[in-house]
This record gives sequence, C-alpha cells and structure tokens, in this order.
Amino acid sequence: MLGAPLLPAQEKGAALPEKPSAPPDATARSGTTAPQAYTLPPDKLEKAIALSRARNWLYFIDIAYGLFILLLILRLRIAPRFRDVAERVSSVRFVQALVFTPLILLTVDVLGLPTSIYGQWLSLKYEQSVQSWGSWFWDWTKGELIGFVVFIFLLWILYAVIRRSPKRWWFYFWMAALPIIVFLIFLAPLVIDPLFFKFTPLENTQPQLVTEIEKVVKRGGLEIPRERMFESNASTKYKTVNAYVTGIGASKRVVVWDNTIQKMTSQQTLFVFGHEMGHYVLGHIRNALLFISAVLLLFLYLGYRGLHWALRRWGQGWNIRGVDDWASFPVLVLFLLLFSFLFSPIFNGFSRWQEHNADIYGLEVVHGIVENSSEVAGQSFQILGEINLADPDPHPFIKYWRYSHPTVAERVMFARTYAPWSKGEQPKYVK
Repeated sequence: MLGAPLLPAQEKGAALPEKPSAPPDATARSGTTAPQAYTLPPDKLEKAIALSRARNWLYFIDIAYGLFILLLILRLRIAPRFRDVAERVSSVRFVQALVFTPLILLTVDVLGLPTSIYGQWLSLKYEQSVQSWGSWFWDWTKGELIGFVVFIFLLWILYAVIRRSPKRWWFYFWMAALPIIVFLIFLAPLVIDPLFFKFTPLENTQPQLVTEIEKVVKRGGLEIPRERMFESNASTKYKTVNAYVTGIGASKRVVVWDNTIQKMTSQQTLFVFGHEMGHYVLGHIRNALLFISAVLLLFLYLGYRGLHWALRRWGQGWNIRGVDDWASFPVLVLFLLLFSFLFSPIFNGFSRWQEHNADIYGLEVVHGIVENSSEVAGQSFQILGEINLADPDPHPFIKYWRYSHPTVAERVMFARTYAPWSKGEQPKYVK
C-alpha cells in the first residue's frame, strides 16, 4: 500500500501466462504447493541479511546526519545570511519566500546527498535497481523543483500565521496545511507521479487480466472502473516488485508495477490486486490521512514549544531575531525531524495493522475465484521476499522501529493458515 512493496510480472503488451517458467531458486513459483515457511537459498539469504543490515545502519545514520546538518546550518548562521539576501531583494514577504525557500532547501538537500547516494549505491549493488546515475540525479532534481514550489507556499503561509498569531500559529497553520495536504494527495497521481514513471491503462497492456480482476471487484461488491487500473513502467528503474493504492477521491487508483505482472502468474496477480482492493474498500487512505493529520497537529504544538525554548537559549548566538524570522525555519525542522524519528514505531505499527487487514481482505475476496487461494498467496509473498531480498528473521527491535509491513515470513505463514471457511467461521470482511 501507498508505495510499499507488494509483488511482481513480463513483457508489456504480452499475454500473461498461467504458469511462467520458474527460476531455479524459486520453488514457490512452481504453481503446485505454497511454501510452508518463507525461505531463501544460501546465496540469497546472505545477500538479504547483508542488505538489511546496511539499510538499517543507513537509516539511523541518515537521521543523525540530518540532525547534524541542521545544527551545522544554525551554528554557521547560514539561514540568517539567506534571510538577509531575501530581505535585500524585496520587502514583500511573498518575494522573500521565493528567495529564501529554495536557498535553504537546496542547502539542506545538497548536504544530505551523501546518504542518498549511498542508498542508491546499495540498491544497485544488491540488484534492487537498474536506474543509471544520470537518471537518478534527474529524478532528484525534479524532486527538488517540486519541493521548491510546495514549500514556498507553505513557508509563506507559516510565517504569515506566526506574525498574526504568535501563540496559536501552530493550530492555525495546521488548519491551513490540511487542505493543502489533501490537494497534494489528490494531485500526486495526476501530475507528480507521471514526472517519474509512465502509467498505462492496465486494460491496454493486459486485457485478459483486467477481465479476471473484474470478477474480484464484483465479488467484493465494489466498483473500480477499468480506467482506474494502471500499469507502471517501473522496470526501467527497479528490479523490485510493487503495487499500491494512491490518490484520493476522483484521483484514487490502483497501480501495479510491470515487474509484478512479469514475475507473477495471473492468479498470484489477482491476489495482489485483492490486497490493494482491500486498501480501497477498508478506507485505508482516508484513515491514514486522519491519523497523519492528528500527529501533525501534535508535532506542530511540540515544535512551537521547542522553537520558543531553543530561541530563548541560543537564538542570539544563531543570529535569529525571533520565531517570526525566516531564519528560525531550520530550528523548527530540527524538532519535527526528531519527533518524526521518535514517533516511527507508532507510524509503522499503524501501517502494519493496515497491511495485515489488507492481507486478510485479499485472501477473502479471491477465495472461490482463485484456486487454492491460500497457496497462491503464500507463493506471492515468497516471490516478494526473494526478489526484494527480505530478511527472513529481522531483529525484533528493527521490526518494531522500522517495518511498515509484517515480515514476509509472517505473511507467508498467515496466508497458509487463514481459512475461516474451512472451520465453519465467518470471514472478517467478505461474507
């Protein structure tokens, strides 16, 4: 869900085979029996553990490095220099935002490039990515330009609210930011995502698969128009597999990476779609938005308290004139980054709960349509783990702090054992 890995597919436009040839190390793909437990051959197991450790170290180092960058910017008084430049250019606040915002964002992001580059290097080394460095930097550049546009307006609104209400700005800015966040979620699949990938109606590339998907949609009592089912050309950049729900309202859609269609049988792909349909039916995008909105309000209040405390102690040394000074922005970001890190277990726990429920829905909605649906689901998760090099046995702390999904091992075993219909019990979602 929401950009998180799900699964895999074959040449665009080609008919989807019922039983693609199985790679020698993927016994779960044979279409006969699902794996009893998630396993990897010795060579892949070694790579999976090494990749997992490297990414875990990178995650914590990246947080620490990000905090260091912000403290360095404050210590060297870089933000006040950008503020002075902006004020010399114009006395109009919006023009100042046009000048200050790109300068401070570009400085932070350029200084943060080393960890981003290392992350891409890891993806290339462990064959999770095929994206060239030129393409990667071009995507980074597009991301920067999009960030400039969004944050120019956010900072302009933020500091206008701070000037008007020094004691309640955290609440009023939250109220102003919510419709902007909703609008960006609505806009992303229509305007932003196509800047990075090509999206083709699934009906154009896999009409036979769409016909099968419609059976699942009907079973779930849902209407998902064919025009809201898309295939993404993710294989031009990644080897990993994915499917997700994105957008909101009229822009909501299900996207399946072409890798998913290339590396899965049609029945396995139907289970993946059932999982994504679960996010649709169970209102997970709406619920996630409400959850994030509540957390954002808490963060802004804590940021308000932390900002005043920090400026009382160090504001003069940092050459920051007050809370309404453009130069106070790195201080606020520092606190928001710290709060976000500390809150990660709660974010990820909420996400794991949603993903588990989508797994339940996926199993239920394809039952009776997909033969041996539990086995097919187990096969799908095995493929996901093999290609994404998922660690079969992550440390409990890492799972608690970092995992937005249940582990692949947990998902394989759940798929194998969840069968309420065989026990005379009522399914949870699809009766």
